[in-house]
Amino acid sequence: MIWVESLQKAINYMEEHLLENITIESIAKQANVSPFYFQRIFMILTNMSVGEYLRRRRLTLAAQELSRTNCKVVDIAYKYGYETPEAFSKAFRRQHGVPPSEVRKYMGKLKSYNRLVIQVKLKGAEPMHYKIVERDRFQVVGIKRKFSLNNGENYEGIPKLWDKVNQDGTSDLLFQLNNGEIKGVLGVCVDYSVSDKSMDYWVATEYHGDPPDGLSTLEIPAAKWAVFEVHGPMPHAMQKAWKQIFSEWFPSSGYQHAAVPDLEVYSDEDPSSPDLYSEIWIPVK
Repeated sequence: MIWVESLQKAINYMEEHLLENITIESIAKQANVSPFYFQRIFMILTNMSVGEYLRRRRLTLAAQELSRTNCKVVDIAYKYGYETPEAFSKAFRRQHGVPPSEVRKYMGKLKSYNRLVIQVKLKGAEPMHYKIVERDRFQVVGIKRKFSLNNGENYEGIPKLWDKVNQDGTSDLLFQLNNGEIKGVLGVCVDYSVSDKSMDYWVATEYHGDPPDGLSTLEIPAAKWAVFEVHGPMPHAMQKAWKQIFSEWFPSSGYQHAAVPDLEVYSDEDPSSPDLYSEIWIPVK
């Protein structure tokens, strides 16, 4: 339950500082996790980025204030963090479907995004199959790409990277090279860089030996891992498993996430197969 309390503390902090230019670093600090890890959890549980949540909440409050007060549009624009009335009007119309100048006489619907409250629901009809594995450090080889965390750019770029490696033969090469304990090709999320607000993402495989030309190496530290079975077609089955892990397993397991990259393990079977088997490896403490 400590994990749930920490996440709610971070959400409360966002709400208390909605009118300020808060950073992801300050938000994640409330939950005692890294900025990258907080953004990852938040996206999995809510299907939106932290920046999108803040934007939606600010525009929700702005609409309420416009409809209930006589404040000028320009004043409300500045209050909710927009440098120009034009930028505010564009964002407002995108969310609510009408310009802010029309709100006071508009009789239709405005779109309200309410404050998030974390709730733990008792579930158990659908079991989660996992095992705890302890491993010494090991090496993976593959390709690395850097993705910006601004405006959720990483969530757009990573699927495109997978499309590329599946088309250009890189994934086939990695399946052939695999000679480690983890069988398959890995998606590896490496933690957040504060300096440029970016993350490294690897498409790799466990491999003992010198890397072939064109591939790089990454050492995965020794850790205790919770290894979850994932059954079903991609990407739905993987997304569902991640949500279940963070919404059900972590709050009740007594484990916390350790500061080691998460691993998604993919097989070379048909990704659309209802019987496809994959894994999620999460470092725990």
